[in-house]
Amino acid sequence: MKVVEIGSIGPGPFCAMLLADLGADVIRIDRARGAALVGPNADFRTELLHRGRRSVAVDLKHPDGPEAVLSLVERADVLIEGFRPGVTERLGIGPEDCHARNPRLVYGRMTGFGQDGPLAQTVGHDINYVAHSGVLSLIGRAGQAPTPPLSLVGDFGGGGMLLAFGVLAALWESRASGKGQVVDAAMSEGAALLGTAFFGYRQTGVWHERGSNIVDSGAPYYDAYETADGKWVAVGGMEAHFYAELIDLLGLAPDELPPQNDTAQWPRMKEIFAGAVRRRTRDEWVAAAEGRDVCLTPVLEPDEVGEDAHHRARGSFVEIAGLTQPAPAPRFSRTPATVDIPPPAPGEHTREALTAWGVPERTVAAWEAAGAVRVTGTG
Repeated sequence: MKVVEIGSIGPGPFCAMLLADLGADVIRIDRARGAALVGPNADFRTELLHRGRRSVAVDLKHPDGPEAVLSLVERADVLIEGFRPGVTERLGIGPEDCHARNPRLVYGRMTGFGQDGPLAQTVGHDINYVAHSGVLSLIGRAGQAPTPPLSLVGDFGGGGMLLAFGVLAALWESRASGKGQVVDAAMSEGAALLGTAFFGYRQTGVWHERGSNIVDSGAPYYDAYETADGKWVAVGGMEAHFYAELIDLLGLAPDELPPQNDTAQWPRMKEIFAGAVRRRTRDEWVAAAEGRDVCLTPVLEPDEVGEDAHHRARGSFVEIAGLTQPAPAPRFSRTPATVDIPPPAPGEHTREALTAWGVPERTVAAWEAAGAVRVTGTG
């Protein structure tokens, strides 16, 4: 599968990373000049979301810039873009331009609010899309403001992963129809989709105010607790038999606790649980829980995951170019996924990638000489 990724931030790169991890040949189109990252990272070579593909630097405002992209589109199965609605049309690489060159192309579009509707042109970030979806109102502790769940629900789960799913579904359909189509993925809608179960719970009256429910930090048996050494363990003893094992592990007697699901007593029970957990270190609790059905795990820090015995046995994390990062997932029995290219600098593979996809060398040289494309370190 060949994918053209028009460089963007957040969900678009995550979608392209997923496809590249699973074996797609992805070319990322970066700006010829002025390419920049948004967020705390300032070095393209350490931007893990960009792993697994080659970078071609193109000036899309140069007269020949769109043609460089369209020459790749002719040979591609998928294009991914994350601009505001209408931008790629103005640049000359919109769906109609691309489908005129390749009718089978799946054109994946990633936005916050979708390609149409009153908010289509409204700016925002993950927190805004998740808030608008209704999901942010459900996340957080009782009596506190809604808590942004990193960028996991909007950018990555409801955005990039949903777009990758849509792209693959459209590719499957195109095998029968012989036609491409546009995949319109909106983070607000994707975040809402992730929350489907909870929308149902609210309407049936079994889900109450934020922070007072089973999996939103309300329940004493489903939360994270600080240990004696200032680290944390997570417990999830929801079912009655798991709960019984948990309170036994904590050294608590059933008759000294209210009933498991007496929600009015949950705040007091959490204080009891917290006091019990503070009696041992994190690793002592993990050792004590080994072999027991207590649903207790350590809260690992990012710099600890690479040394965890289970992660090491599974190869869940890999080190590439000196950076530990999650390995491709899921696992395949016959065609294992790998990361074969570290994050590139913009334009690092301009000549190599274009010619590998069949663009004549003389054409690439002419575009480079005219300034339509750029190789890292030139100009």
